Amino acid sequence: MAETNRYTYRQLSPDDLAQMDALLSVFGEAFEDAESYDSRRPRPGYLRQLLAGDSFIAVAALDGAQVVGGLAAYELRKFEQERSEIYIYDLAVATAHRRQGVATGLISALQHIGAERGAYVIFVQADPPDAPAIALYTGLGTREDVLHFDIPVRLAPPG
Repeated sequence: MAETNRYTYRQLSPDDLAQMDALLSVFGEAFEDAESYDSRRPRPGYLRQLLAGDSFIAVAALDGAQVVGGLAAYELRKFEQERSEIYIYDLAVATAHRRQGVATGLISALQHIGAERGAYVIFVQADPPDAPAIALYTGLGTREDVLHFDIPVRLAPPG
């Protein structure tokens, strides 16, 4: 557990279901997408299994006992070398706690986790209209301009 100023940063474990539930609420509020984060919450067993696995990482920012921000990331094991990358899938901070270093603290905690796991890089996407996110990530890493494509899944095999 890391602490900076008034916030504590903690990787969530399978026993932290209440904090994971609170983190989902923070994501829904921050992204103005309650439908995705609140309407079909995963069952406790699913979240416990996810948090127990070795590829999913959830880090919560706490103000006392209250979850005020967090990130969800995935460790991607590489095939070309024995190493991994960590992808930040979601990062959000509750409105009242923004501009206080919480996002930077979350990423710092993830950097420590990544180093412990032997990862060689952390990467994240930011949408062009999200200027605060772009400013944050620009200050922490190297920018690469890439295109993102969503490819639908399908049941029928090709051919």
